[in-house]
Amino acid sequence: MNDVGQGDRGTGGRKRLRGFVRVGLSVVLFLSPCPPVPLSHVFAQSLTPTEQRIRSAVAAQREDQLAYLERVVNIPSSTLNLAGVRRVGEVFRASFDSLGFTTRWVEMPAGMNRAGHLIAERRGRPGAARLLLIGHFDTVVEPAGASWQRAAGDSIARGVGAGDMKGGDVVLLYALRALHAAGALANLTVTVVITGDEELPGRPLDAARAALIEAARTADVALAFEGGNRRSATYARRGSSSWMLRATGRQAHSAGVFGQGAGYGAVYELARILDAFRREMAGEQYLTFNAATVVGGTDVTYDTAQGAGTAASKTNIVPQAAVAHGDLRFISAEQLARARQRMRDIVAQHLAGTSADITFEDGYPAMSPTPGGERLLAAYDGVSRALGYGPVQALDPGARGAGDISFVAPLIDGLDGLGALGSRAHAPDEAVNLTGITMQTERAALLLLRLGTRPASEFRRSASP
Repeated sequence: MNDVGQGDRGTGGRKRLRGFVRVGLSVVLFLSPCPPVPLSHVFAQSLTPTEQRIRSAVAAQREDQLAYLERVVNIPSSTLNLAGVRRVGEVFRASFDSLGFTTRWVEMPAGMNRAGHLIAERRGRPGAARLLLIGHFDTVVEPAGASWQRAAGDSIARGVGAGDMKGGDVVLLYALRALHAAGALANLTVTVVITGDEELPGRPLDAARAALIEAARTADVALAFEGGNRRSATYARRGSSSWMLRATGRQAHSAGVFGQGAGYGAVYELARILDAFRREMAGEQYLTFNAATVVGGTDVTYDTAQGAGTAASKTNIVPQAAVAHGDLRFISAEQLARARQRMRDIVAQHLAGTSADITFEDGYPAMSPTPGGERLLAAYDGVSRALGYGPVQALDPGARGAGDISFVAPLIDGLDGLGALGSRAHAPDEAVNLTGITMQTERAALLLLRLGTRPASEFRRSASP
């Protein structure tokens, strides 16, 4: 899922801050840009002989890498195309097998209607940091057939999922292949989890993400390969959940609306609540709450799974039912809990002759900013500088949507946005920058090497979440 606009190309107009950001009563750390926590080997501004070999290996495999990307883009694999998702998974599974990984396909529970996930594991030097690499096979759009489009010599290719995130999956794979070619993969402990339903996760979420969360329990660092950017990466991103508001009123003749007998009706009650949300809650940093769908009238239906409903009434009837369905985005569990309570308090202040209730459904947890995440960003910045690609700063958490890495964020620190550069995510003509694939693969490979050869103790959080 890459809902930062053009594949993480901007900051959504938000100002990058430095130091502490106060969110209500809690304080979270958002350091962007910020002096890095020093780790001498991480910030080396020159490449070691091994790193030079890795860089050469990335260059040598470039044409093969682009052909591989074309191959998997041409396999339609929208989330509900279970056979297509599995076909893409089979291609990658064979590739991980060839690198000495132990692989398995995790099926989803019966009735979930999801294809499953690929897990690939290999063990390296004991005591070194254990790396968890995250991707996804599914796309939003389902093409009718072959999707890859590239003019001869063009540095831009187009195709469904070319950037989000088959391009990222290919960056992940070929970073590992370059490490293998340079003789540097053997010492690394790596678990790869590539999900089959990131764009439309199966329900319940705890079952759909059980394998990913379990992998995080035996890892020290999480790295995700959603759409990248030359100048930024993500170590904090907001979580998302949903809410459902239902209002009821007394069906009556409209001539009596606002009176003691008829009251205000369900639509006015719903409008009061939504406007109070806007007036009393809008503006808190990193907190948003969107009313996506509203239905009201005398006879109302609403299907939460489809996000669709119907309403029927006459203009001379005070409506008896109204429904609003929306999402809620937040930077921490504390901010989420506080926002939900404020919404409940607003709902409880009913207009005459009406009632209302609000329910919430958990979705993606927040990937809250942490000192450990800052250290990972600093490591990536050091790699980028050493390769000659310049500095990397933190993307504003408000400029990127939720992703699979959020499910492991309560357990381990992570970094996202390491995948392919592109634009038009979730569109039939999604574009991927082919020149940028080499840069992203080099940066990923060196980051894996530098993190994966450090002691695991350097990445452990000082306290359990």
